[in-house]
Amino acid sequence: MIRKAQAIWRGTGRDGDGDLTTDSGVLNASPYSYRTRFEDKLGTNPEELIAAAHAGCFTMALAFRLQVEGYVPTELATEAAVSLDQEGDGFRISRSALSVRADVPGLDQDTFARVAADAEQNCPVSRVLKAEITLDAQLT
Repeated sequence: MIRKAQAIWRGTGRDGDGDLTTDSGVLNASPYSYRTRFEDKLGTNPEELIAAAHAGCFTMALAFRLQVEGYVPTELATEAAVSLDQEGDGFRISRSALSVRADVPGLDQDTFARVAADAEQNCPVSRVLKAEITLDAQLT
């Protein structure tokens, strides 16, 4: 399975702007810029998208792990807080802090903690944050 997204950028890093589009159409020319990333302008940014991806992936992985253990959650609510820190002349994503609150009938805290830790370690987005990156760079 391959999922795709496209980014278009116009102008300089600080004064330019761009659009993000996903093949599913959920994002369709969604604006992003320096101002949406580092200020409060309406639009998205890479860190917010990574946070959404991590929260969604982990929560789904947790639901699957709970199912295997024989539990049916009433609700799983997860927040992912992704930190972007300055490092030298650039920036790096240093952390994704997951916080989950769950309503799972019949489940004790120790079992929940074990299952949640397994879901965190094995959800594809947790794993990609440590993944090999490949790059094909071509001038047109």
